[in-house]
Amino acid sequence: MLTSPSPRSLLCNSVDELRAWLHCHGRGPAKLLKQAHARLLRHGLDEDSFLLNLLLKSLFESGCTAHASLVFSLAPSPNLHLCNTAVRGLVNGAQWLQAVRLYREMRTLGMSPNNFTFPFVLKACARLSDLELGKNIHANLFKSGLDRDVHVSTSLVGVYAKCGRLTTARALFEEMPAPNVVSWTAIISGYMEEGRLEEALALFERMLRLGLEPDSFTLVRVINACAQLGNSLAGSEIHRLVEEKGALCNVFVATALVDLHAKCGDMERAREVFDRMPHRDVVTWSTMVGGYAANGLPREALAVFELMEKEKVEPDEFTVLGLLSACAKIGALELGRSYSARLDRRAFLCNPILGTALIDLHAKCGSAGGAWAVFAAMEIKDVVCVNATISGLAMNGHTKLCFALFAAMERSGLRPNHNTFVGLLCACTHSGLVQEGRRLFEGMTRVYGVAPKVEHFGCMVDLLGRTGLLEEALGLVRSMPVAPNAVVWGALLSGCRLHRNAAMAEQAAERLVELEPGNSGNYVQLSNLYASRGRWAESAALRRRMQRKGIEKLPGCSWIEFGGAVHEFKAGELSQHPLREEIGGKLEELGREMRRRGYVASTEVVLFDVEEEEKEATLGHHSEKLAVAFGLVVVPVGEVVRVVKNLRVCADCHEAIKLVSEISGREIVVRDTNRFHCFNRGSCSCGDFW
Repeated sequence: MLTSPSPRSLLCNSVDELRAWLHCHGRGPAKLLKQAHARLLRHGLDEDSFLLNLLLKSLFESGCTAHASLVFSLAPSPNLHLCNTAVRGLVNGAQWLQAVRLYREMRTLGMSPNNFTFPFVLKACARLSDLELGKNIHANLFKSGLDRDVHVSTSLVGVYAKCGRLTTARALFEEMPAPNVVSWTAIISGYMEEGRLEEALALFERMLRLGLEPDSFTLVRVINACAQLGNSLAGSEIHRLVEEKGALCNVFVATALVDLHAKCGDMERAREVFDRMPHRDVVTWSTMVGGYAANGLPREALAVFELMEKEKVEPDEFTVLGLLSACAKIGALELGRSYSARLDRRAFLCNPILGTALIDLHAKCGSAGGAWAVFAAMEIKDVVCVNATISGLAMNGHTKLCFALFAAMERSGLRPNHNTFVGLLCACTHSGLVQEGRRLFEGMTRVYGVAPKVEHFGCMVDLLGRTGLLEEALGLVRSMPVAPNAVVWGALLSGCRLHRNAAMAEQAAERLVELEPGNSGNYVQLSNLYASRGRWAESAALRRRMQRKGIEKLPGCSWIEFGGAVHEFKAGELSQHPLREEIGGKLEELGREMRRRGYVASTEVVLFDVEEEEKEATLGHHSEKLAVAFGLVVVPVGEVVRVVKNLRVCADCHEAIKLVSEISGREIVVRDTNRFHCFNRGSCSCGDFW
């Protein structure tokens, strides 16, 4: 019986030993495979088609595509079997063009490609979107009768689908006598490529009804379709199917499920799948980090990354994207910078997606200068990157720079899109530029061919409402071509509250409760409106209704970064903080000085039927005040105190922090849900307009 030499050396002293070695160790190191080639030449066996085919297959499978191509080119008289091995190897090595050229040479030499040749050549056609060659091959297949072969016809379906001829692909698929799972996956993928996701899911359901067993690739595709649609119901059914088939151990399927639940906003189920996975790669970890960040759970995103580090998994650019998004949400600029340092800086400057995330981080942390510096250094400035910069500048109150960048964008030939105008209209809103906002809004369609969407109407309603043009704002809401959403009614409500139009505000708040019955903020705002008009019974009834429905008021929460960590403060909660005495002392010290300078708490913003003294105590422990006091205690003098809040800063806190900036001589930056407030020397960058 022949024995094979060790794969660490190649000491084959006979043809039989060489053949045995190639059989057993065909996927060995490139160096040994090249030695095997040398042995073939030395023994004069380079014309032995069987040995040559074994060597060629081994070289391709080991990734030695260039050497394999050289070996094939030196073959004195390659037969069909050898050509098929070369075509397959080139396609699997992503050498699509070379595979097509080889096929054409085979035809020129009079060879008749068979059912082993065509599936791979057609795959190359699909990758190259070469429809003409695909049609030519289809005609040849029809003449030879090979179009009835399931593997060949499946590849044909793939070509037509990839080339945008979905109708033809579907017709071919329906003509197949017995399509297999790969065939079904090909047509499902074709519908997904065209964005026809509902039809893709319908095909998958039909496949299941026929009793076919989906493979992991099919499952990943349909799970992705559910994720793109945000179809949690269909996703849950597929999740159940995955568990029944025991496919949860497949890292690709499980990761697709994590992504599905994250995109449907169900991070509990995403985490459940994640925790049950026996193996997790960097894609899985990045999906969890990004999922938490996208669903407004930035602290959880950072916690998952800490676990990832403990598991010694090296983050990739997608992980960093999720981390930057999480840091931007809680204003953790230094932490975000430390995460971005894990990638080479050129990765950000050459990649518009990464660069945009870094711009967004700086902008949302109140560092407009940092955002501009990143933008200026970027080598590729696409429309997404420009839009992020415009929005960041608008958020920080740099309206003139926004319009200067817009002018530069037009000069460069970049076409503005919907998001560009959202950023510009927001800039107008924060600066009260009514005429400029009207001009932009009216010129979107007329000048730029961009039809206003609900977001643009929301911006205009916000602008008109903030400047007191409430009737015009309400008229715009009523004239909208689409039904106004919660953002539009919320913008109108903000304007009504600012200018004390209680009747119109009540109308807007009631619509908000109808549109978002699970949003606690809407109930609270309507309850407060009733209270402001002395309708205490209705206010109390609405709060009881909240309790019956199990709707809890979103607590005020603020974050401040210090010492490589993010510190969280909730309204009225200080007893558990390790620096509670220092923070309490700082609040008392500031309070005494503020009262000495004439500060009186604006208790009208606390619309509960309680005593004035209790209202003042409530105001004094708003989360942003606690975070600012903490910052003044720990942040070194000369550095900016940066705070992020999850709600709108109330009028009392706004006035108080203006005074605190004057008393302390410190610059304090607070980002709320509306905009940035840069407090310095007793004034705010918003000009008391927010």
